[in-house]
Amino acid sequence: MKNFNLSVAFLLFLGLSGLQAQERIPQVEALLEKMTLEEKIGQLNLLTPGGGIATGSVVSEDVEAKIKAGNVGGIFGVSSPERVRQAQELAVKNSRLGIPLLIGSDVIHGYKTTFPIPLGLSSSWDMELIKETAKVAAKEATADGINWNFSPMVDISRDPRWGRVAEGAGEDAYLGSQVARAMVQGYQQDDLTKPHTMMATVKHLALYGAPEGGRDYNRVDMSRTKMFNEYLPPYKAAVDAGVGSVMTSFNDIDGVPATGNKWLLTDLLRERWGFDGFVVSDYTSVNEMIAHGMGDLQDVSAMALKAGLDMDMVGEGFLTTLKKSVEEGRVSEEEITTAARRILEAKHKLGLLDDPYKYSDTGRPEKDILTKENRELARHAATQSFVLLKDHNQVLPVSKKAKIALIGPLANDQSNMLGTWAPTGDFKLSVPVLEGFKNIAPNSRITYAKGANITNDTAFAKKVNVFGPKVEISDRSPDELLQEALKVARASDVVVAVVGEASEMSGEAASRTNIQIPESQKRLIRELVKTGKPVALVLMSGRPLDISEEMDMPVSILQTWHPGVEAGNAIADVVFGDVNPSGKLTMSWPRNVGQIPVYYGERTTGRPAPTEEFQKFKTNYLDVPNSPLLPFGHGLSYTNFQYSEIKANSETLRRGDSLVISTKVTNTGKIAGQEVVQLYIHDKVRSLTPPKKQLIAFEKINLKPGESKTVEFPVTVEDLKFYNSQLEYVAEPGEFEFFVGGTSDCEMQGSFTLVEE
Repeated sequence: MKNFNLSVAFLLFLGLSGLQAQERIPQVEALLEKMTLEEKIGQLNLLTPGGGIATGSVVSEDVEAKIKAGNVGGIFGVSSPERVRQAQELAVKNSRLGIPLLIGSDVIHGYKTTFPIPLGLSSSWDMELIKETAKVAAKEATADGINWNFSPMVDISRDPRWGRVAEGAGEDAYLGSQVARAMVQGYQQDDLTKPHTMMATVKHLALYGAPEGGRDYNRVDMSRTKMFNEYLPPYKAAVDAGVGSVMTSFNDIDGVPATGNKWLLTDLLRERWGFDGFVVSDYTSVNEMIAHGMGDLQDVSAMALKAGLDMDMVGEGFLTTLKKSVEEGRVSEEEITTAARRILEAKHKLGLLDDPYKYSDTGRPEKDILTKENRELARHAATQSFVLLKDHNQVLPVSKKAKIALIGPLANDQSNMLGTWAPTGDFKLSVPVLEGFKNIAPNSRITYAKGANITNDTAFAKKVNVFGPKVEISDRSPDELLQEALKVARASDVVVAVVGEASEMSGEAASRTNIQIPESQKRLIRELVKTGKPVALVLMSGRPLDISEEMDMPVSILQTWHPGVEAGNAIADVVFGDVNPSGKLTMSWPRNVGQIPVYYGERTTGRPAPTEEFQKFKTNYLDVPNSPLLPFGHGLSYTNFQYSEIKANSETLRRGDSLVISTKVTNTGKIAGQEVVQLYIHDKVRSLTPPKKQLIAFEKINLKPGESKTVEFPVTVEDLKFYNSQLEYVAEPGEFEFFVGGTSDCEMQGSFTLVEE
């Protein structure tokens, strides 16, 4: 009997954490002892009082009364030290136990100082820079009272039709993992109790970036091996970096919505990965399980709690049904206590239980937000994110002495510079391209003409303009706009055309089946080329585009994404050559939508196409080559880099040892530049079909004209591991080919063999 009691006690002890024994926090346990069932459920409720830009279609009601009643664990959509103090006082001074609130926000790519969209930032391949932008975002957001961030979004995606590719780091799990780690470290740093740090939320767990048809919120279906090898690593990297919270995704996994998926939230996240923070739903995703076919609100709320969800965003299913579910035996109070404990532990980690008003310093906003230094970082980050896709006849950089025609619907625009998912930014503070040109080249002869609308389609424009005018259709006719632009172009030495997407043509609920530049702008580009003047396209978008037509034209193309608050200055820095572009693509660009998904790491097939030439009974298309228009890792420079002496220092690698793959890189041009040196491998024979190439390392280097540098990449068995069919993380002995270069389509350079002991 004694042994039986000990076993029961041990199991109960394990159950305190839901999964694993953890050191309990006395302050939290003391609170839990005092709390009623209703108060515990209240901690699981996240609301928004509205105001600001909506991130969903529902706004909470009677928020103040619910806070006073102890029915709210956190709120979002509230900012400024004064408003946050008021909210905390409602909780601390009016609720029975005085438990402070989590104050959340979507700080996706900067707070008030808006940086390039995340897809742009990832194109810098500069993890220290990305980390620094997250640190600045945290400093600014906490100055405005926010202590919890719904970022980073780390969803891998190979489908540019999906608008939310703008918020992620592209198609590659390794690079995406590095970005996830850098952003978590930037937001949280080494001490969440410090007033300039904030709790990060990795999202959206899981697979949200792979919806069928590229349509937002749609179904996702993939094998476990593909999940583990190609889509899950960035989430795990964030967990390993100590991320404080995790947000669930809208899609289903194996037919079960992520928000109610026990395998995902408990078996994988907590048991396998050891996550000890709390899990929050996405906006009303608990309620949306009803439409998924999982039952009524009580059913899906109980399902989500038992799966491992701790906090319900906006839907209030937990608040309104969990007590009844306890009474009916559908959930236990212990399960609710476990979830409440995780929320309270997060508040303890942030220091809120000791000082609810630590984020209410009214002196901070003026000294910490939109400072000169912050804007300088935004400008620098933008220049590092730009990718030179093509430089026909070296039109770029443009001479400051030239007579310049600055043309295009985005050339003198403020409202689209910040990009999608910048709800905390103020577009009126952004620098338009025309202003940036005048700032950087004040003595140049610059003449501006709009030339075209972003689109002439009024129905399409209405969909894009849900949150305000991003696409403005001129009262002047398209022909009048075009003729004015052509007149300006003919009188110039060089044409710079700023074209592409409006900011809300990508982002959430902004999927597109046609990812070309809108026809109104394509017409403008064609006519500008016909003038015979040198033409440089400054391209803005939140996704890879189908620019096959433009790539065939005699034009240069600089991809600038949506660059943020310092857009105009940063674009001018690069166009005029004060900064040499060094960005590299983190998503492959398709030749047309029919190629999608197209990505560098696709697995090998039994009938590979040996060349780009069509061969019957091989895996290829009749109408276009298999290769993307622009590959992952592509990006040119105003200078040239030569790779030589590529080698491995050993032909074999043993477990526990390492070998070094090295290359000599020389700047053979006339100006200084940066190059992203990339190392890929190919496992020739293994138990699962291997990818053609797999990125395992990269380094961004600076080289002066004529300068050379030897770049060394140590390789260990850890770099060769993958998840096999039993989901074991293994490296199998055999031959590995390696590839080194400035793009993913670099040639094979050698091989080595992993040998058994």
